Amino acid sequence: MHPFSRRSLLKTGAAFAATFAAPSLVRAAPKEIVIGGPAGAAKYFNADLFPVLEKKLDCKVLYEGTNSLTNLQKMQADKASPKISVVIMDDPVMLPAAAEGLITKMSSSSIANLGRLVDGAVHQDGLWANYQKPWAGIAYSSKRMKTAPVSWADLWDAKYESKIIVPSLSNTEGFWTLLAAAHLETGKPYKEAQYDIDAAFKKVKSLKANLLNVYTNAPQAINLLEQGEAWMIGGQFSAYTLIRKADGSPVDLAIPADGGFAMPSGIAKVTNGPAGDVADAVIDFFLSPEAQTILADKAFVAPTNQGTPRPAGFPDPAQLFAPDWAFFAKNRAGWVDRWSKEMT
Repeated sequence: MHPFSRRSLLKTGAAFAATFAAPSLVRAAPKEIVIGGPAGAAKYFNADLFPVLEKKLDCKVLYEGTNSLTNLQKMQADKASPKISVVIMDDPVMLPAAAEGLITKMSSSSIANLGRLVDGAVHQDGLWANYQKPWAGIAYSSKRMKTAPVSWADLWDAKYESKIIVPSLSNTEGFWTLLAAAHLETGKPYKEAQYDIDAAFKKVKSLKANLLNVYTNAPQAINLLEQGEAWMIGGQFSAYTLIRKADGSPVDLAIPADGGFAMPSGIAKVTNGPAGDVADAVIDFFLSPEAQTILADKAFVAPTNQGTPRPAGFPDPAQLFAPDWAFFAKNRAGWVDRWSKEMT
């Protein structure tokens, strides 16, 4: 188990060192490395992935789980003396991190699996790479709903008053509800509707009567769905929902007939971060078939290494819409502010 608290891990390490003071009798302490990543991934990272990584690399992982924007803010604050060595963030948040020089170029000479990924998985000449591809749709309570939602318009159906949860725009997955709203308001396909943000806000504001909550903490939102207090969560990831279903929770994920979304997840090396050689090895591990097989099985995400088979039942990524992340990243801060003003 890997607790989130760095302090507690350091205290444990200090106690261990004090007990075994004779250097000749102890094995060298494993290297520590801080990885920043999504809070929603902490469960399967800690239970299934990090034990394999730590044994393979003889290192100790200190995991800082939060949302991508918070990790970006940490990196901005610590730019002169980074604490995080490897960061895992959504692609739209990687864009400003790259623009500000917070992440550094990776090379296949030190990260061999970088050259074995599917087309389009390596970005900006190696500044970050996609280690997995979750997909997004509508999560729903299979206890409350006997049939799966079939359209994004279902979120707006008046019979679901105070039964719907959507992510805040502070979370990247919040964009899916906004994009679906633009599509419903304009009647345009996603490719065109994504640029009609005024129409998107007009439509999403009309969802207020149906909202039970707007979340920034994905695990708490899933808990409400499991308990049956919420009936649907708009714009939810396979990695958050299907793992709960596999554990026996009465939840499921639907890809609406009007389309689901692809959400490539990126991994990058922090500029001037500590433990640089271990950081390369950690990133290579995340990009390996060994790690991606674990993630596909435990987290329901599509692999990106060409040597990792796509499990049966996973959607065809070519059928999922991938938005213009550069446009999203350029406008996100203003949209988040507008969301705060218009959705409260």
